[in-house]
Amino acid sequence: MQIRSEQHPLDDPTVESYVIPGAKVFDRYFTVPLDHDQPNSHSTIQIFVRHLVPITKQDQQKTLPFLIYLQGGPGFEVTMPSNATSGWIKVAFDQGYQVLLLDQRGTGLSSAISALSLAHLDSDQAKAEYLTHFRADSIVKDCEWIRKTLTKDRLVSHESRISLLGQSFGGFSIVTYLSLFPESIHKAYITGGVPPLVDHPDPVYRALYPRMLKKNKLYYQKFPQDVAHVRQIVSHLSSNTVPLPNGGVLTPRRFLQLGLMFGMSGGYDSLHETVTLCVNDLKLHKSLTYRTLNHIQHSQSFDTNVLYCILHEAIYCQNHQASRWAADRVLNDEFAEEFEWRIDKLRDNQPIHFTGETVYPFMLEDYAELRPLANVAHLLAEHPWSQLYDVSVLNGLDTASMELAGVSYFDDMYVDRDLSERTAQEITGFKQWFTNEYAHK
Repeated sequence: MQIRSEQHPLDDPTVESYVIPGAKVFDRYFTVPLDHDQPNSHSTIQIFVRHLVPITKQDQQKTLPFLIYLQGGPGFEVTMPSNATSGWIKVAFDQGYQVLLLDQRGTGLSSAISALSLAHLDSDQAKAEYLTHFRADSIVKDCEWIRKTLTKDRLVSHESRISLLGQSFGGFSIVTYLSLFPESIHKAYITGGVPPLVDHPDPVYRALYPRMLKKNKLYYQKFPQDVAHVRQIVSHLSSNTVPLPNGGVLTPRRFLQLGLMFGMSGGYDSLHETVTLCVNDLKLHKSLTYRTLNHIQHSQSFDTNVLYCILHEAIYCQNHQASRWAADRVLNDEFAEEFEWRIDKLRDNQPIHFTGETVYPFMLEDYAELRPLANVAHLLAEHPWSQLYDVSVLNGLDTASMELAGVSYFDDMYVDRDLSERTAQEITGFKQWFTNEYAHK
């Protein structure tokens, strides 16, 4: 009897493919365990990867090395590239790679998490337990599953190793990958995402809030008239219930979360544009128009990417520590006066400070898509999380067989530079470059 060998996934004729300038793109789906520690369980999820091959090397898929791109977040999918003739993808192609753009589990086309997708689970406790499998350790195990699947016919072990590029939270995931599967990695590059090696988020936010205050000071120096404008907007939102188009509510604290823009290129100008829209509406109509409210709603990603809120603080937790709404606790305990927003508590002409990449319990009421997951989020805030990083492994990496490097941004509002530098010193062979030429994104 003739035995047929299993078809290699790169030979699957049912995979959808198409061409963009510079690349052939294959839309690949992988079925992986929900819990990689129980691979024989019937609980599985779908992982989606866009596989980009240089247009002139389509016949070399089984031999070209792979580079996986890990997106920032947590909780964000990868944007479909319009071409591969410029930017980092072209650089990767020129270096001889084919590229895998991963929608991390729970995002995009990879079993995206929402209140609807969790509805099949019969309790909030079950939903919270389900979501404990959507952190960096599980994302890394997905990548390892995919690496083994796509390189299973490569006869020489070093030819099956993967290279990695991680932006922001993607860099956090790379350090987890280095901790769990260092022998699988050939090269790893991190942009703005060398994580703090902490057990819980409190020290992260103690370092973050002073940086937020610095960003606020720079914003009001550039747009001094916005001191009065922001006070006017917050006063209006404090005195009125302002519904958003999708059913959320624009409260003062939600409005002040637009300070998230401060860490982006052009963020000061973008926020000023939003403030100007609001002030113009209040001048002309004494209320905010649909256009302005829709603009604000689309400026905030917590409705469309719910993991960005409910698993945000968990990325800083390990060794059985829980987050317990760290950003909210640290603000109220140590920075309440600096971030006071209630008009009746402010001095005359006192600026109201925006917050940044921080999550708070009030969001579970203000954001329409977070409301059904409020109890789940509170359960996760009390969950003791497992280990993400192994310092002993990071200290003992084989520098002769891998290349590790990263860039950290001098004025990064999202990832603390000092904490990143301490981590980089624990990763043997890691070359860290500091620059103030670029923002986080």
